[in-house]
Amino acid sequence: MKFKAIISQRSFWKSVFWLGLSFLILYNVITIFFEYGEFAFTRFIAERTRDGKLLRFIIGQLLASFLYGFILAFGQFRGKEKKD
Repeated sequence: MKFKAIISQRSFWKSVFWLGLSFLILYNVITIFFEYGEFAFTRFIAERTRDGKLLRFIIGQLLASFLYGFILAFGQFRGKEKKD
């Protein structure tokens, strides 16, 4: 299956969304526990967004989760096609 055929499927984009969201949540929770030793969500957000870094934090998180979801979903769909 070609690249355009894969990305034109609605199920592909659902997979991108859910994989990206899962990555975003798990990555941030693991980071919080490694850095603080407890679930200190407010402290984590305060440190990441202080000094006007809110937009940078949001864009970075969204971009990272999208790229992760896209790469994994594409690999999954490509692998399914090769099996068939």
